Order: sequence, then structure tokens, then C-alpha cells
Amino acid sequence: MTAVPDLTADLIGALTAAGLTIAVAESLTGGLLTAELIRIPGASLCVNGGVVAYQTELKHTLLGVDPALLAEHGPVHPEVAIQMARGVRTRLSTAGRAADLGIATTGAAGPDPQGGHPVGTVFLGLSRGGEGWAIPLRLAGDRAAIRAQTVARAVEAVHTLIAGSRPE
Repeated sequence: MTAVPDLTADLIGALTAAGLTIAVAESLTGGLLTAELIRIPGASLCVNGGVVAYQTELKHTLLGVDPALLAEHGPVHPEVAIQMARGVRTRLSTAGRAADLGIATTGAAGPDPQGGHPVGTVFLGLSRGGEGWAIPLRLAGDRAAIRAQTVARAVEAVHTLIAGSRPE
């Protein structure tokens, strides 16, 4: 019998081996992504922590997202995701050093659309160094399925980023 690969365990191993740290900013996933990362023994070597900024105002006050951007586009927007990922890196710095990577989740998990965005519209934000990326997702299913898929896709995206490829 072949063991099922655990991509999260592989990610934590890769982050640790590379000496990289990660910080997580979550909205629609409400802590699920951080919980998935710290499920792996030894994650404390690379996971700085996570911030759940569920309310739009907290995306600004806790993560530094531009309030004009939030006012114009709302929280479900690719640039909001990028700014969340950038902001969490500095907000969750350790020993005066920002996290090497930031990952953020924002979107409409349902049951109702949010800000004109249909259920299943999700943006992942990633930040490393001076760069930032947004990955748009169109997910299907109920609220729990959309949130679970978002976590899985976020783990994949960070894995892709540290492997040296552009996350998409």
C-alpha cells in the first residue's frame, strides 16, 4: 500500500529546511489555514502565526490594508489579498524580523454573495520580499467545501512559491 502524500507536511519540511518563516492572514478561512499548518509537528520552527481579520475594518487596523481600497472595492479583491499578505509579514515579525512569506485568504464562502461577488470567489494573496501575487479562485460547493478548498489551494500556492515558480 502506498502512503498518501501530505502536502502540508512537505511544505513545513521545505520551509524548515530553507530556514524560511511564514505568517498567515485569514478572512473566509477563519483560522483553518493556520490550523492546517500547525497540525504538523515542528511547525513552530517556521510558522510565526496567524491573524483572523474577518471584519473588513480589521483588514485595515490589523493588517494595514489601504482603507481607500477597502472602501472602493470591499474585502473581496486581489489587491486586498496582496496587502493582507504583506501586512501580516510585518505584523507577525519575530526578533524584529518580518516573516519571509505571507499568505492571505479573502473571498465569499457563502451562503450569500459578498459585495457583488458570487459565492466561491476567492483570492489568495502571497508576499515574499518586495513581491506580491494574487491568485484568483472560482470554487464550487457549500461553505465548508469552499473553505476547505481554499486551505488546500493556499498550501499548494506556498509550496509552488518556495519551489521557485510563480504562484498561479
